[in-house]
Amino acid sequence: MLVVFHRGERVLTYAKQLLPTYNIFNEHRYFESGPDVAATLEIRGARVGFMICEDGWNDGRPGGGAYALNPLERLRGVDPDLVISINASPSSVAKRDERHQTFTAASRRTGLPIVYVNQIGGHDQLVYDGASFVVQPDEGVVFEANRFVEQVITLEVPLAGARDGRSSETTPPGGAIAFEGLSTSEFYRRQIVLGLTDYARRCGFTRVVIGSSGGIDSALTVALAVEALGADSVTAITMPSQFSSAGSVDDSVELCRNLGVVLHTHPIRDLVEDYRRAFEQSFGEPPSGLTLQNLQARIRGTVLMEYSNHYGHLLLTTGNKSELSVGYCTLYGDTNGGLSLIGDLYKTEVFELCRHLNASAGRELIPSAIIDKEPSAELAPDQKDTDSLPPYPVLDEVLKILIEGEHLDDAERGKAVAFVEQLRQSEDGRALVDRVRRMIWTSEYKRRQAPPIIRVRSRAFGAGRQMPIAAYYGA
Repeated sequence: MLVVFHRGERVLTYAKQLLPTYNIFNEHRYFESGPDVAATLEIRGARVGFMICEDGWNDGRPGGGAYALNPLERLRGVDPDLVISINASPSSVAKRDERHQTFTAASRRTGLPIVYVNQIGGHDQLVYDGASFVVQPDEGVVFEANRFVEQVITLEVPLAGARDGRSSETTPPGGAIAFEGLSTSEFYRRQIVLGLTDYARRCGFTRVVIGSSGGIDSALTVALAVEALGADSVTAITMPSQFSSAGSVDDSVELCRNLGVVLHTHPIRDLVEDYRRAFEQSFGEPPSGLTLQNLQARIRGTVLMEYSNHYGHLLLTTGNKSELSVGYCTLYGDTNGGLSLIGDLYKTEVFELCRHLNASAGRELIPSAIIDKEPSAELAPDQKDTDSLPPYPVLDEVLKILIEGEHLDDAERGKAVAFVEQLRQSEDGRALVDRVRRMIWTSEYKRRQAPPIIRVRSRAFGAGRQMPIAAYYGA
């Protein structure tokens, strides 16, 4: 609902006409469409039209709109001088470019200048990046606000057709037009930091706790949490078992020293042995090797929840998208937590973001020993992730096609498609792709019970990808 007030009086009320029901959106389930009207106001001699979010997305979207109604076309029929569109457009990688392309095409077709005003902030899994902009029919995007920060900006926008004789150029503050370009890693960084900041604030948390294994996923989670909330608000706990290397504990110590975070040590070796012994006494046989591996993760999860309950800290889970996709995680263990910061980042992206944080800081926030070591859950002797999974550079390209597919941007999809097609040229490659597909299918029950994941890509687990648990997807 859009409401305009003037001097304390309500002068316009407009209800959204197009209700998206795809990907993360489910508006038809909760709302009714507004009437098919053109909402306009006369403001100091200018006729200003108004839209809400999806009302404008139907016009300039590649391939045509998905709705019978076209609110922007209705506005064009009453010949406004300017259109203002208010939006709650969730941010994801490449979404900014999609907005620009869609509304530039709509402005050119209709001949109407459009002011696109977007929400900013985090709400559950979604993050809104702001980045409001102005598009002119003949020039395209002529101004864009900064991303991930609130701004109050005054712009002079000429009337459509320059009816008042003024210049046809939009005048930004200071007379300069600047567009903020972000690398993919910097985009992920800002999106996650804002998502955590607002999630904690909205839910009433001032502090977070994280299990620090000495691995890259927990290290990145700690670093992002420090940026979002400050080092004094972040607590890390290392929980070595008999299989934890001394290097992993030392790496956690160095990480927390670099970031100024308090690190507690809570060994679990004796707890694991007590559980193992009690199991054998009760059931007549010792637990299997896999059971013992999962037991370690679940004991760690229990310790973290114990700390969270006692001190009131929000527990952040540390799993990445690659592992969650194929079920390489322990339910009620390392999946415990109230929020996942990096659950929409593939493992290769985790490495890239860690390197980016260090480069941006000009020093090692995340120790190179953590970045360079071979990934391992350290739940069994000499264990490596590649004992159970394909190498992450291979796995991630396969996952992108099987999970996101057409939701990928053109460049990323082209690379992934070419990679997977090359794999399929061999029998072993085809078997690998089929194996990964089956792992995705059989791990849905774990994802269903995972904490909310801050969304950074166009198709994340959660509201945007809901699959049945009890299902047969084929051989």
